[in-house]
Amino acid sequence: MGNLIQNEILGLKWLNRLVGRALSAIGLDLSGRIGGSIQFFFYDVIKITILLCVLIFVISYIQSFFPPERSRQIMGRFHGIWANLIGALLGTVTPFCSCSSIPIFMGFTSAGLPLGVTFSFLISSPMVDLGSLVLLMGIFGYRIALVYVAAGLLIAVSGGTLIEHLYMEDQVEDFIRNASLAVDITAPDLTIRDRMIYARDQVASTFRKVFPYILLGVGIGAVIHNWIPQHVVETVLGNRNPFGVILATLVGVPMYADIFGTIPVAEALLSKGALLGTVLSFMMAVTTLSLPSLIMLRKAIKPKLLTAFIVICIAGIIIVGYGFNLFQGALTGI
Repeated sequence: MGNLIQNEILGLKWLNRLVGRALSAIGLDLSGRIGGSIQFFFYDVIKITILLCVLIFVISYIQSFFPPERSRQIMGRFHGIWANLIGALLGTVTPFCSCSSIPIFMGFTSAGLPLGVTFSFLISSPMVDLGSLVLLMGIFGYRIALVYVAAGLLIAVSGGTLIEHLYMEDQVEDFIRNASLAVDITAPDLTIRDRMIYARDQVASTFRKVFPYILLGVGIGAVIHNWIPQHVVETVLGNRNPFGVILATLVGVPMYADIFGTIPVAEALLSKGALLGTVLSFMMAVTTLSLPSLIMLRKAIKPKLLTAFIVICIAGIIIVGYGFNLFQGALTGI
């Protein structure tokens, strides 16, 4: 039953067979590089699109119960590390990319929530969400998916806690700190139909935003999977290179994509011999520290705090990456 859920429901392996039969029927040689790349591309695009639409609908329906004002009220009830944990957990049911999370982060900060709590939210939101959990389970298995989410939450909580103890509230831009705190907009009660419409609209909106990155990510994955020799990937990102985690993290920082666009690349790298922690560090860096999101974040915070945020995230991602590599055998069952 476990294999059935893993392979056929989450992994959609039946879809891969269906795509393979369709391509074979038109005379394509799936054993060749071109045929294999085309099969990989169509299978992954369709698979991720199906999972994406289903997951966004479900998660958006859940999100409708947690508008920013309600989330702020929830986080305001907790203190200390528990507040950081709640902030990180709320990040798992909010927007799918870092650029979408920053306006909410700005609103939370303006509302007077502790700086460390808002940063726990900011780190968690793009790095760890319910969609990434299901997608990772479908591709890498439940062990890796659960540990990835746990590691992401650990980075979010510890990073936010550290920022809180640096006492850098003065590094928030004045227009954020001086925003009126008297505004208290309570979201109206929504009917089931309202929530369904909201979820449907979120599917359409998010799909339009992320689909180009899905195509790009799957395209890169197809090239890696079928055209780059395995020994090259093993040399650069495998156990032959002790600095692979650092390299993957630093390469991922300037890129911009969300979890749905990076998973195909990670899948292809892993199949070619890259170490698990190295691949997941790349994913975390891309989703959390993309250059566009850092530019947006600079509008809200000053350089000193932005630098601290980047350094803390990079250090946490690298530590987690080496940890994954150390325990790869236990996680993958090999």
